[in-house]
Amino acid sequence: MCGICGIVFPKRVERRVNEATLVQMRDVLTHRGPDDCGLFIEDGVGLGHRRLSIVDVAAGHQPMANEDGSVQIVYNGEVYNHADYRAELEARGHRYRTRCDTETIIHLYEERGADCVHCLRGMFAFAIWDRRKEELLLARDRLGVKPLYYFHADDGSLAFASEIKSLFESGLVKPEINFAALPDYLANHAPSGEETLFRGVKRLLPGHTLLWRDGRIEIRKYWEVDFAPSEEFAHRKEEDLIAEWFELFRTSVRLRLMADVPLGMFLSGGIDSSAIAAVMSGMVAEPIKTFSVAFAEREANELHYARLVAAKFKTDHHEIVVTPTQFFDVLPQLVWHEDEPIAHPSSVALYFVSALAERHVKVVLTGEGSDELLAGYERYRKALYLLRFGTIYHSLTPTALRHLVRCYIEHLPPQSKVGQKLRRTFLSLEPDLETLYFDNFSVFPRTMQSKMLTQQTKERVGTIDPYRIMRDYYERASNSDLLGRMLYVDVKTYLHELLMKQDQMSMAASIESRVPFLDYKLVEFTARLPERLKLRGWTTKYVLRRSMKGILPEEILSRRKMGFPVPVGQWFRGPFRHIVDEYVLSERALGRGLFEPDFVRRLVAEHEAGANHEERLWALVNFEVWQRRFLDGEIVETHLPVSVEAAA
Repeated sequence: MCGICGIVFPKRVERRVNEATLVQMRDVLTHRGPDDCGLFIEDGVGLGHRRLSIVDVAAGHQPMANEDGSVQIVYNGEVYNHADYRAELEARGHRYRTRCDTETIIHLYEERGADCVHCLRGMFAFAIWDRRKEELLLARDRLGVKPLYYFHADDGSLAFASEIKSLFESGLVKPEINFAALPDYLANHAPSGEETLFRGVKRLLPGHTLLWRDGRIEIRKYWEVDFAPSEEFAHRKEEDLIAEWFELFRTSVRLRLMADVPLGMFLSGGIDSSAIAAVMSGMVAEPIKTFSVAFAEREANELHYARLVAAKFKTDHHEIVVTPTQFFDVLPQLVWHEDEPIAHPSSVALYFVSALAERHVKVVLTGEGSDELLAGYERYRKALYLLRFGTIYHSLTPTALRHLVRCYIEHLPPQSKVGQKLRRTFLSLEPDLETLYFDNFSVFPRTMQSKMLTQQTKERVGTIDPYRIMRDYYERASNSDLLGRMLYVDVKTYLHELLMKQDQMSMAASIESRVPFLDYKLVEFTARLPERLKLRGWTTKYVLRRSMKGILPEEILSRRKMGFPVPVGQWFRGPFRHIVDEYVLSERALGRGLFEPDFVRRLVAEHEAGANHEERLWALVNFEVWQRRFLDGEIVETHLPVSVEAAA
């Protein structure tokens, strides 16, 4: 894995890329590539690269050029099918100097231009400078496993990088809040679509290319996934579909074993990582190295399940238990690595297990992506039932009676467990998608944001519409059933959050992560499967569970999804209440004038009294840490430690 960056100036600007500036952009990404670095500068073009050597360790220095130097590339990722093209490309006269996939991308570009992306099976973000055409091509893999950000200035200059912090070193853009993206962040953990929380900084969307030529940019989508159930699949036997799915999954795992360095995997004990462990263990001669993380609190410790799988497949298993002190000590530095506020507390745990793994391997396989493809989250099932029965309830129940029921529920104490559940049903909410699904599973829903944001903030934000992009994706998938549309929205939005978490936390520890569930051929096949092979009654991920029957222990196959529990809500009520006092309630935090002080204080008080505002307080804490780190320029030098390793 690597870090890439660069700057291009249009001819009319008449600027040469400053080498010292490019070095700063490149070296702020050192954690992404501690093994090697390189630069290419030519007139108004500069490319920078940091390398984590995985394939052809001795060669593969970047930026890499074609035979005559007219094409230069910086590249981050792994293309698993690159060897399939080598003979064909050599037959067409291309001369290879390495065994790297980087060189195959260059030659495919020479043959096919921007359409070369259609050939690539893997994860990638790259930039190609073509001297003859005077064009810069940026490209990102289909699912967005690898990140790529850019800033396009008014004068046509363009800066790009694997991480946003690198763009600030270019001098073309400075860190400022993008208020238009604030409602999206507050509702959905992170901004959706191409927007970031930094004004002017955009992400190149997954499955897209960006072509820059003399100051103008053209963005094109080259891949799409269709969740409409396949008519062909409707006439095939269920057993055949399951067998074909499993073979595609096996192929995906096998492809992701491509490396010249040691590999391992993150093992949570859930069905996703356990399935990878089962398949991977049958493909390698030596015991696979597995890594797990947990917290001391019983409700946040799933090591029993990980140990069960490790014993079943005789893995070389390693564990780490993170204390709350360690957790909060590293938070400011990990926010810097994440670039934007950390959406999920599990990101911190992911860093610790990545740092543990880095002692033993350079590459890990992880289970990201299965939930969004196979309806693994309970919210899908809940939303389907809520919408179905909500429509019936509202059509058959008199308005006056519905009003009485709603008033009764609203007057239950905030800490009431029954009240908390009833407030999220059709007894309290309108039976439409935005209310029962988007709002119901958001962090700060629309009505809460309207009370929380100050008038000044509202004026800068404009319309509070945190679901605009999600709604647009939902409409695009109009040929799919309701579940398919929900999954499509999450693949385009929520999955991206999780992939950025995976990338940035693993790269903070200088380790590469690979995601077998997101091989695009497996994704295309899975998306078109009938709904019953994803969600069947109360059973989620049906096709995965069936394919692993007799392979995984029954205790793993039948356990309910827990996510990755992090007891931050408990910590905020206990010995780490001072974190909330400093980053949510302090004069410095409230003095920014973004949030209504009375609303924020009431939120904290309700959490103290037993209401569950864990996600909301986490979002506010991280937003303040992010502002101090990036907007205030507060430097908190934190050594990123790993606690004592415990063998299973």
